[in-house]
Formats: sequence, structure tokens, C-alpha cells
Amino acid sequence: MPNKTFGRVLTRVVSAVRRLISRGQSPEQGHRDNNRRYFSGLHEQERMLADRPRMTFYHTAIERHIQPGDHVIDLGTGTGILAAFASRRGAAQVHALDHSPILKHARTLAEANHIERVRFASCHSTEFTLPQPVDVILHEQMGDWLFDEAMIPNVCDLRDRLLKPGGRILPACFEFFCEPVQLDTARHVPFIWNLNVHGYDYSVMERHRPQETNYYNLCGNDGTLVDYFLASPTPALVFDLHTVNEATLPHELHLQRLVKKAGRIDGLAVYFRTTVDDDLQLSSAPHDPGRAPHWGFRILRTEPGTYAVGDVIDVRLTVGRWHDIDTWRWSHAHAPAASASPDKA
Repeated sequence: MPNKTFGRVLTRVVSAVRRLISRGQSPEQGHRDNNRRYFSGLHEQERMLADRPRMTFYHTAIERHIQPGDHVIDLGTGTGILAAFASRRGAAQVHALDHSPILKHARTLAEANHIERVRFASCHSTEFTLPQPVDVILHEQMGDWLFDEAMIPNVCDLRDRLLKPGGRILPACFEFFCEPVQLDTARHVPFIWNLNVHGYDYSVMERHRPQETNYYNLCGNDGTLVDYFLASPTPALVFDLHTVNEATLPHELHLQRLVKKAGRIDGLAVYFRTTVDDDLQLSSAPHDPGRAPHWGFRILRTEPGTYAVGDVIDVRLTVGRWHDIDTWRWSHAHAPAASASPDKA
């Protein structure tokens, strides 16, 4: 079932951003301000800390790749736990950055846990400077649709200004998925204009399609909401934070998916996977038994359609700004019979 609490929070956040824009504040500044407030809440921190796959992934990655004597930036430190892991690993200095009020708790926790060699900086990462570059940038900037916490611009800004040549970003390798799915029939909610309830026809409502983008996407935390994938999941976008730049990200993805299981398309499931050393993974995929549960996945709602085994689904995703889902547009259609390269992004 879509996370109703998150949906209400998201609606409030979107409304607040729009109010700020109407007052002359830029969307980027509005996003930062709402992000600062959102992550200052203890419940959001609890959800992240109690996410065992998430915490195991980061603890293992830090144990493997932060060496004694390293200088480290922890971007978006929150309660400071990743900075603490790095310090205990022997880092010479950890610069723990956060522009949220949660930083006061991070300082208290570090003192109570006898964590040394961590300097907390209350600022946005774009305002942070150092006289010397660092060995490692540590971050957890992934959102429910991967890009929504401005991971790429924030990490790449630090990379270009403050990471040594040959330095490491943890994590760096990402896969973004956008897959046709059939939802659990008992919980699937069609668009209102597709409903006919005991002979009461709602098709006239198509004239009154909502203009708010958040009407057309859902957030789910329960993987069983997705009944099954119509095709074999294939990354729609693959990138490495050591080399990617925001300007080089495509603004249109044209995907073709060969149907392996016939069914009804209810939407496109958007989720991510990140990998360290090939064998260490963190995923928000709906059916991944080891998925990190505090992340949701997105369902981009679509008009209904049915596909048979062997059909090719033509999926298009157009993006204005990757971190702003209000600028996304998507569609699906039967690909022409002669269409080549199914399952190729």
C-alpha cells in the first residue's frame, strides 16, 4: 500500500515549496529549506538508523575503504553515525556537514560515544571549504527516486573542489530503474476517469485531469504493492559519481522492454541500486528481499494497457531537472513489430 503518511508529508512539502517560490524564493532554495526541516525530525532519523540493510552497507563500505590517516568529508551527516564509523576506522579527520538543526544532536552523540577527530560544520555543502583536499567523500544523498536530494550536484560540487585526484566517493556507482509493472489488483487504484462503479460511469472526469504532478506518482514502501514486473528489470541509467556531471545526464530516456509475463501495465516502478566492490549492494527495488526498507519506491501512474508475452513496451521518460519530479513526463506504448533491441535502454 502506498505510504499515506509520506504522501501527506510530500504534499505539504510541495505546497510549501510553491509558497516560497511565490514569495520570490528560488526552487533550489525552497528545496534546501524544506530538506533542512524534514531531516531535523527524529522520526526520520530513527527510520534511517533502524534500516538494517542501509546501516550494514555503510558500515561494511567504511570498514573496507576508509583507511587510517584518511581525511574524510561526511556529506549530510545527520546524527553523525557515518562520521563516527569513519573515526573509529582511524580517519585522521572527518568533516561532518549538515545544514539541519539535527547537528546539535550529532555533537551530543559524538561526545557521549567518545568519538574523536570529527569536526561538525553547520552549513550547506556548497558553502564549505578547506585549505587541503580530502581522501574520501562519504555521503547518503539518495532519495526515493534517487535524485531528489540533489545528490549529483552536491556530491559533484565537493568532488570538483575538495577531493584529491584519485580520491574515493562512497558510494559512487548507481543504477536507476524505470520498469513497467502490474500492481496488486486488490490495492490498485485506477485514475478516476477509468472507473465504472456498479454502472456509474466516471469517464467524463477525464476532462478534469488534475494538473498537480504528485497526483500522477505514488510512493510505496511495501514491495507487495507490485504484483510483478512485465519484463526483466534492466537499468535505465548507470553512472559513477567519480565521473558524472549534472550537465551530462540525459534529459530523455527511451526504453524498450520485452514482455516476459503478460499482464496489465499500471505504472512504471522507479527505484535504484548502488554497488561497492561488485559484492556489496544497497537497493530500493520492490521485490528485493534485502531491500532497504526506509526508502520508498515510486510508481509513475500510467493509462492502462495490456501486453502479451513477446510484445515490446516502448517507454519514454522526459526530464527537465532530475531532482524535481514535477518536471518529469512519461508514457508507454506498444513498440512497432519490427522494433529492435528489446530490454535495451
